[in-house]
Amino acid sequence: MDLAANMKALETRIQAACGRAHRDKASVQILAVTKGQPPERIQAAAELGLLVFGENRIQEAKAKIGRCASKLRWHMIGHLQSNKCRDAVHFFEMIQSVDSLAIAQEINKSAENAAKTMAVLLEVNVVGEASKFGFSPEELLAHLPAINTLRKIEIHGLMTIAPWTAEPEKVRPVFRQLRELKEQCEGILGAPLPQLSMGMSGDFEVAIEEGATLVRIGTGLFGTRDRAKDFKPDSVLS
Repeated sequence: MDLAANMKALETRIQAACGRAHRDKASVQILAVTKGQPPERIQAAAELGLLVFGENRIQEAKAKIGRCASKLRWHMIGHLQSNKCRDAVHFFEMIQSVDSLAIAQEINKSAENAAKTMAVLLEVNVVGEASKFGFSPEELLAHLPAINTLRKIEIHGLMTIAPWTAEPEKVRPVFRQLRELKEQCEGILGAPLPQLSMGMSGDFEVAIEEGATLVRIGTGLFGTRDRAKDFKPDSVLS
């Protein structure tokens, strides 16, 4: 696994996608998905210029964020349970997976207790997949005003996980719908929402063409995970 070569290939593909969309490459940021990756591998990625990293699980994040360079920026990208909101507010600078009004309220409560304002993205299940979390588009528009009243939450944009497909072009309508939904939300709020987190290793180029500002890249950067060698938080915390 050649991390530098993978990074170079990603940068080339991002540049090409931005060119097709007539966008500045600087408007797209890679979020390195570090599920199962040890701190040493994360440090190697940081040395290539990456600064934003995403974790799916609170326990794993707690075990390794403190072992990584303090300059790194961490986003929570996995489903968040209400009893983990306090830890999420403490360890992350952004929570991308706010998928219900109840979770938004719990994050707000934890942020108030921590005297912190929490940046969030609202997760949308665009096509209503039963296996995925997130607001339906209708629920998002209905709950947006209430979420916007929460004093310790700042809504920075939207996030989605598109259905898996071997043909990325098939999910273009999902990304386009999220962009259009963001524009609707901006109209309701009367303020810009700068972030669209959409696209992963298999479909990020199409996502960029449709307006993604954050692309979540795991295997495209680190290669296919060897689960037998995954970082084990239990061994650190016990």
